[in-house]
Amino acid sequence: MKTTIQKISLMFLVMVMSLSVSAQEIVVKGKVSDGQDKSPLIGATVMEKNTNNSVITDESGEFSIKTRKGKILQVQYIGYKPKEVKVKGERMEIYLEPDFVVLEEEIIIGYGKPNKLRNITGAVTSLFQGRASGVHTQGMVQYDMAVPPMYPFIGRESNTEEYESLKENHFLPALKQPLSTFSLDVDVASYANIRRMINQGQMPPKDAVRVEEMINYFSYNYPQPTDGHPVNIVTETTICPWNKDHQLLRIGVKAKEIPSKALPATNFVFLIDVSGSMYSADKLPLVKSSMKLLVNNLRPQDRVAIVTYAGAAGEVLPSTSGADKQKIMDALEGLQAGGSTAGGAGIQLAYKIAEKNFVKDGNNRVILCTDGDFNVGVSTTGGLESLIESKRKSGIFLTVLGYGMGNYKDNKLQILAQKGNGNHAYIDNLQEANKVVVNEFGSTMYTVAKDVKIQVEFNPAFVNVYRLIGYESRLLNDEDFNDDLKDAGELGPGHTVTALYEIVPVGVKSPVGSIDPLKYQSSGKETTAPGYTNSKELLTVKLRYKKPDEDVSRKLEIPVLANMVNKNASDELSFIMSVAMFGQLLRDSDFKGDASYAKVLELARKGLNDDPNGYRREFIRLVEAVEQLAK
Repeated sequence: MKTTIQKISLMFLVMVMSLSVSAQEIVVKGKVSDGQDKSPLIGATVMEKNTNNSVITDESGEFSIKTRKGKILQVQYIGYKPKEVKVKGERMEIYLEPDFVVLEEEIIIGYGKPNKLRNITGAVTSLFQGRASGVHTQGMVQYDMAVPPMYPFIGRESNTEEYESLKENHFLPALKQPLSTFSLDVDVASYANIRRMINQGQMPPKDAVRVEEMINYFSYNYPQPTDGHPVNIVTETTICPWNKDHQLLRIGVKAKEIPSKALPATNFVFLIDVSGSMYSADKLPLVKSSMKLLVNNLRPQDRVAIVTYAGAAGEVLPSTSGADKQKIMDALEGLQAGGSTAGGAGIQLAYKIAEKNFVKDGNNRVILCTDGDFNVGVSTTGGLESLIESKRKSGIFLTVLGYGMGNYKDNKLQILAQKGNGNHAYIDNLQEANKVVVNEFGSTMYTVAKDVKIQVEFNPAFVNVYRLIGYESRLLNDEDFNDDLKDAGELGPGHTVTALYEIVPVGVKSPVGSIDPLKYQSSGKETTAPGYTNSKELLTVKLRYKKPDEDVSRKLEIPVLANMVNKNASDELSFIMSVAMFGQLLRDSDFKGDASYAKVLELARKGLNDDPNGYRREFIRLVEAVEQLAK
């Protein structure tokens, strides 16, 4: 009897110990990979079921999450079937299968036009209805679109993303308006953002599509400057692919490359939004992972301070040497989301700390990571514009990294980047973070030329009318070109920037309407273009820039001959034209001519020779998906 009681007691003790062990929290580490080719999936979401406990995989597909044995982990990645796995130990190998779905449900996309989704490879696994309400407020459009169910961490039924309303550039007469002036734009946020929407099975709203940012998302093989200037200009003229009677001019600008070891010492301030809106896995957790990638690139002479803001702003980490990476990593890891969003106060404190630790002849930069949803203190676009303009003369540059979906305020982040000597990128996964803060570390985080402006003078002897494709938010007055007080764009080491002009030659009917004869002015015989008929130049490209530590600009100037029209565009220009055509189709441009997705794909495939990171091939897959969406 005694032996039986001892056995029962022992069994009960073992059961209690087992339950106790199973209830203890453990750290589970693992890797998420493609089930077919076993390649790591970067930025996959790993979430404990029925909780908000989630992490995303790093650049090796690895993750680490605190949970308990017996719990269920939900693993999700765009283009793959979601998977649930039970926690059995402290190490997990998880393989996701690509989702080849045939969708026949009708959805509402873009501006409410019903469409069919068919044969979308890598589309989301569940459809949703998108409502583009188009509520206009002071030049801004607020889009109310439903969040797809595969993003449960967003925690809301609809979103209210905001984009500045853009009025597309029109054709201008070369005789009456021979000058075209704009600030060079190095932002690339639009492409990554619309890619995110398309991968969700949703057509992007028109105002989210900025053609120049789509073009400049990709790097091009332009020659480096060799004449002592930090920038170089290249041009190419060819036949316009969406209107064979027109010509297309490419202006390419290349900034000089600088080896990473030779870059000046850096004074970084990470300004991180930790408000309640940053709670989800695609926001603050992704911000922390992104900044850790950047920290890995720091040198001992580089320094980092961390400022956060929610209801108020505060300094989390004083300026710390890049040699002490673990200290910086620990400060990032300790960040938690919650509270309202005092973005204005955060900006003011970040610039104050950057000024306090200012490095003479170095790189002084604030890196803002946010969804742009400011709602306390200075929060309007006008107020933010005034605030950031007041900081521009400090010698401190600004990098704006946008995160998240649902309440993303693109319009506010654009203002900050444009008015604050800065650039703007959108990060929706760790792959994009790796591109921005690792692969393009120098060009994104350093400056070799500031206030870069372009002015093109067209010769009316050869040019009837012309239009600048994109850059609507970067247009300048003609007199601004020679005004050194006028702010413009910045270029980092190795940066390439491209602009396109569509040109209607003299003798080709203008696509713009005519006006009545003027009553109080004599128009004369304008078509003879006196003074230009002896010139063989189609146009002249002028560029102004300042060195980062100077206030006086320098000028470059190159002519383009009228007879230098290549009937067969280079492979690189073919790809650029494909991206421009795609952007105009997404915007349903008034000037898209006979553009088609088939032509986009044909041109894009000609430019695949120089694609080491696969970004151009990804573009082709994106176009193929949209081609199905548009049917």
